Amino acid sequence: MSRNNQARRVSVFDTTLRDGEQAPGNAMSPDQKLEIALAIESLGVDVIETGFPSSSRSDFEATKRIAGAVTTARIATLNRAVREDVRLAVEAGGRENHHVQIMATGSETHLTYKRGISQAEAQAEVIDAIRYGKALGAQHITLGIEDASRGSDALLRPLIEASIEAGADCVALADTTGCLIPEEYGAQVGRVRGWIGADITLGVHCHEDLGLSLANALAGVRAGADEVQATVAGIGERAGNTALEELLAVLTYKGEELGVFTTATTKGLYEVYELLCWTIGLQPVRNKAIFGVNAFATQAGIHQAGMLRDPITYEYVQPADFGRERAILVGRHSGRTVLRHLLEELKVEADDVFVDSVYETYVENRTNGECITLDELRVILAGERATEVVA
Repeated sequence: MSRNNQARRVSVFDTTLRDGEQAPGNAMSPDQKLEIALAIESLGVDVIETGFPSSSRSDFEATKRIAGAVTTARIATLNRAVREDVRLAVEAGGRENHHVQIMATGSETHLTYKRGISQAEAQAEVIDAIRYGKALGAQHITLGIEDASRGSDALLRPLIEASIEAGADCVALADTTGCLIPEEYGAQVGRVRGWIGADITLGVHCHEDLGLSLANALAGVRAGADEVQATVAGIGERAGNTALEELLAVLTYKGEELGVFTTATTKGLYEVYELLCWTIGLQPVRNKAIFGVNAFATQAGIHQAGMLRDPITYEYVQPADFGRERAILVGRHSGRTVLRHLLEELKVEADDVFVDSVYETYVENRTNGECITLDELRVILAGERATEVVA
């Protein structure tokens, strides 16, 4: 991949079916995973992580089905640095269109408190697993470094260099606990980029514990990362992962500033989100970028006054780009401008007394504080005007 001043392509790696499913309440059957995988593939993502084949028969079966069904995306699996894990992954996902991710222990914290082994032992098991995967014929092996963000260079560099020598063609750095700020994570990605050279893919996997997963992923991209791991709606362990929809929005709208681009599309994203919500019972939230209930809705009069003239006044992200629709709602903060606008649409004249009456009756004094849509208000106004004319 070129690393000059020209825009470079960023690969999009979707881990909704693996990291996303690991979070409580997100379990999916193989059939459900297959349906969602094909929907995600339709967006043009590069890699779809299917699961952890050695963890359950369900993940093994899902991997096998998805591997046999995808036509444009590649698949990935997550595996411990254990030969049997690697064998099962290759059996389920095949050898060619499959990124066999081997999970490495990436921090002194994990070596001491989670694994209870030495740095040398941790490195040895990873190298053995990589060599075993290559012996089985796996064409793509990823070194997935868990908790890399808390690991020292003295631990990470020899692990990474030995893994590449053993046959890994991709390195994925995980900010597993979401503990870094963008400057810190970008610096680490930059150092690793310098160690591995241009022929090895460098991926980033960020978590949302401090609300910085997207910012950290973008910092990684700026520092030379080739691939970003993300999930639909940001689902994943604890607070979640980099949200796929937010990542694609930034790459679509700000890719030129970042010097990168993606071939994945935002078209159809909302339909994929709706399918995911239906499948795992995910409840939509109001204040979420792109997928939030209010992401493209407004009831504030000072905003509506501008948007009624031209939506560009308050809309930078275009709802149609994501399969969403603009919603101008009328509530207590809307004021009377929107009423006058609707009356003009209805081609009826109305004085201030009439407008005030409608506003106070149907908007200002709504006891539950709910908004009404323009279509609902249009019907109300038409009825009120007709009643007034008859009277």
